[in-house]
Amino acid sequence: MTLMKTMGAAALSVALAAPALAQDAAVEEINFGIISTESQQNLRRQWEPFLEDMEEHTGLTVNPFFASDYAGVIEGMRFDKVQVAWFGNKSAMEAVDRADGEVFVQTVDASGNPGYWSLILAPKDSELESVEDLLECDGTLDFGMGDPNSTSGFLVPMTFVFAANGVDPKECFNTVRNANHETNALAVANGQLDAATNNTENLARIEENNPESFDKIKVIYKSPLIPSDPIVWREDLPQEAKDKIRTFFLTYGTPETSGNLEEEKAVLEGLAWAPFRASSDAQLLPIRVMEISKEIAQIEADTAMSAEDRSARVEELQAQKAGYEEEIAAQPQG
Repeated sequence: MTLMKTMGAAALSVALAAPALAQDAAVEEINFGIISTESQQNLRRQWEPFLEDMEEHTGLTVNPFFASDYAGVIEGMRFDKVQVAWFGNKSAMEAVDRADGEVFVQTVDASGNPGYWSLILAPKDSELESVEDLLECDGTLDFGMGDPNSTSGFLVPMTFVFAANGVDPKECFNTVRNANHETNALAVANGQLDAATNNTENLARIEENNPESFDKIKVIYKSPLIPSDPIVWREDLPQEAKDKIRTFFLTYGTPETSGNLEEEKAVLEGLAWAPFRASSDAQLLPIRVMEISKEIAQIEADTAMSAEDRSARVEELQAQKAGYEEEIAAQPQG
């Protein structure tokens, strides 16, 4: 087994300056990006067995690529220093739009859920019981928001909680801090934040790994369903490498695998996943609708714009939104 190299946040600027992989030659080595949903130590423990199996099955050297925020992985893909990555839907959308990314498979929740849910957490002994309590906006609360490229930690609450109610979190709360899911949950449990965003997948991991903190948390908001996380590769990755990687993902942990089925199931269990399923950029369409809905609500609440300019911009965005909704309706169901 090739010893996998780890690229941390401190090495990011050096990595972006290095020469890109030659696209006209067979690829023998790839960097696999892992978004910073929790501490690098936890992510390494969860992902290394999977990436070691990926090396063995594909014959490629697979290096884990960590960065301090989601943007670091997006930029890594943009500059061809990350060839494959695990993203949330919002960060995947950014990778597709700005970094030549393409969704090719999708994770599947181990419990059979068709996706996951964004949450807002509060301390168990808090007087906060609902979104209505949270949005009293008396400027006394300290709130934890997720990474700006996080679907569940940022886009969903901004769309369905804040923009939908015409609220700017920076004007509503005493402070607003951005951090990863794990950090936000523990800050709530420890009474350092009055409320914070999270999601059902991360909260389940908190329950398993840190039950004392979990017992100090309650959920005061649960969002509409979010599609399961995509795995993205660079579109210009050579076809031979794509074929190897796609086959690995779609057979891993299934009876079609060339490896040890029970061991692979155990590795997936450590990631809280079942075997992957094929996907495409189409899974990002609901996220695009969400992003536009958030922007429309923000523009409609922007009193600095003239009524004419607001109307024109909203009309433009509504047309884009309608186009995405037509594409969603045209997608095969089931």
